[in-house]
Amino acid sequence: MKFLRKVLLSLAIASSMGAVATPVMAESDPGRISYEPAEAIKMTSDKIQAAIDAVAAGSSADEVAALVKEALDMSKEINANDKVDVARARANRPLKKARSASRKGSLDGVEEALQSALKKYSELPGLI
Repeated sequence: MKFLRKVLLSLAIASSMGAVATPVMAESDPGRISYEPAEAIKMTSDKIQAAIDAVAAGSSADEVAALVKEALDMSKEINANDKVDVARARANRPLKKARSASRKGSLDGVEEALQSALKKYSELPGLI
């Protein structure tokens, strides 16, 4: 009788966990939008180009920093494979340098860093 009770209790627990956990895990975050890797790379490149255009137009350092931040945030959406992730991390280095320089109020070297990041991001689709 003890053995039967243990088996029935464990089956009841297992079935209740399976019934509750599967629908909960399958539901995604409603505020999250997932992009295809190529689409996310293009959107990131577009945001970097917008930051380059803002520097060329003579925008303030705060505006440029905000645009670079948007590009960095968009780059987090690139999910393809490990090679792409490593290359994305390397491409983010010049973006981070550009953001820190523009946050300090200096736009010296920001455009070169952004051009470097844009070049590195243009190489990412070949790795997908």
